[in-house]
Amino acid sequence: MRKESLAFLKSLVTTPSPSGFESEIQNLCKDYAKPYVDDIYKDVHGNQYHVINPKADLRIMLAGHVDEIALMINDIDDRGFLGFVPIGGVDPSVLDGQRVMIHSGKKAIPGVVGRTAIHLTDQEERGKPLKMHQLWIDIGASDKEDAEKAVDIGDPVTIDVGFTELRNGIAVARAFDDRIGAFVALEVMRLLHKKKVECGVYSVTTVQEEIGLRGAKTSAYACDPHAGIAVDVGHATDHPNLDARRFREGAIKKGPILHRGPNINPIVGGQLIDIARQKKIPYQVAAAPRGTGTDANAMQLSRSGVATGLVSIPNRYMHSPVELIALQDAENAAKLIAEWIQSLPKKLSFIP
Repeated sequence: MRKESLAFLKSLVTTPSPSGFESEIQNLCKDYAKPYVDDIYKDVHGNQYHVINPKADLRIMLAGHVDEIALMINDIDDRGFLGFVPIGGVDPSVLDGQRVMIHSGKKAIPGVVGRTAIHLTDQEERGKPLKMHQLWIDIGASDKEDAEKAVDIGDPVTIDVGFTELRNGIAVARAFDDRIGAFVALEVMRLLHKKKVECGVYSVTTVQEEIGLRGAKTSAYACDPHAGIAVDVGHATDHPNLDARRFREGAIKKGPILHRGPNINPIVGGQLIDIARQKKIPYQVAAAPRGTGTDANAMQLSRSGVATGLVSIPNRYMHSPVELIALQDAENAAKLIAEWIQSLPKKLSFIP
């Protein structure tokens, strides 16, 4: 991966962006995309649009969401310990013992997720997964009044881990779901820069996907695209203790995952596979027998309907602090989408 792109990706995955608190990361996206697009603007919901050829007749939308799962402070007790609730699909089993950051205004307050030590736990309760309400956050406050000087009810909380490169082009981060999708959507715009493109392209860094595909609903309505592609993560099922016959989806380092099913327009889906074959871009295919849990779902159902595709980056350990991807899969996803867009004429019907 080129040095500048990797630096941008690192900044993306280390900048906290819980659903409803995405402004800071949108500024990063704006700065990166600015040299490659004709216009950048944001809507009242917080979605950000990066556009080339806005006056073209054929409109294509790309969506990669910038929000991440997180926590929110909902209680401060008399001793200064903080209770919390999840923002999105948080698994309590990955929280125990984590270092966290509470984002209170422009301040970042460090803390830890506490629990009762195993020595003080009844024998029959040991080894059982804890529920969210059995955990708390400790910021070292002396009492409630001291804690309230630092944090407020409603402050978001993220796990305090960053970006790490492992061996063989493998990277780990807290928020590859779905910063890697937002990264790919913006890399497409870089790859299209100064290339012949007949259609208008709206690369949208969407918000609030983790709490109901909310940003994609409003941004797809605003763009009114003829076709669109959501870029998200898909489950890399190439690890131990998993029944591949039940959950087979993809593997890292084998290319982006393309999908077939009712959420995928047959023409868009077929074009992506054809382009991948023609350009010798590695890809995988996964079955999607219903509406997916991605922005592709909301996009497809916008207005009178959008011809939708889904490109997924294989991701191990989703919704954990150690989400793992292969950087080459992201690069190939951006290349594939850029090649697809360049292949589109000025006008095209996506009616099957």
